[in-house]
Amino acid sequence: MPDDTDDTDTDRRIVAGWQGRFFEDFTVGDIYKHPYGRTVTETDNVWFTNVTMNLNPMHFNEAYAAETEFGERLVDGTFVIALAVGMSVIDVSANATANLGYDDVRHTGPVFHGDTIFAESEVLSKRESDSRDHVGIVETELRAYNQDDEQVLELKRTPMVLKREHAEPSAAQPTGWPAGVGTTPEEL
Repeated sequence: MPDDTDDTDTDRRIVAGWQGRFFEDFTVGDIYKHPYGRTVTETDNVWFTNVTMNLNPMHFNEAYAAETEFGERLVDGTFVIALAVGMSVIDVSANATANLGYDDVRHTGPVFHGDTIFAESEVLSKRESDSRDHVGIVETELRAYNQDDEQVLELKRTPMVLKREHAEPSAAQPTGWPAGVGTTPEEL
């Protein structure tokens, strides 16, 4: 009688991972809570402030910031935008061909070193593109919160997203992978 716990004879196969949403997958009113919060470090803030040449001492001068109403340095707001948008890509724009705009950006609360940021997107509208039949346009509202459920950011984001019939990802060659890299079906 064979041992059912013996896994040595299992068939190997390439299984598709998350391919991201295509235009058809968006429904007005849906809210996507993006996976993984991220704690903002002092290094994030200092490097981003230096790379972008943001000269406001609120971000890099502890003595100055200590004398403000916040009593400490604030995280650069454009870092918070970049972080929240990055968090949303997995659900909103992994299959985007372009970001058409970021509108109505509002920093609704301060972010400090050590805060953990979480983000969610709500689908506000979607429509066919007037000029490109292979994509549609999706408008979302992106909201970010800290670990205490205090909203710190909101903005509207409008990506142009591929329609499923025009995308060609597969389990063997997902988006971003060159042909022939990694395990191939021929090897199985």
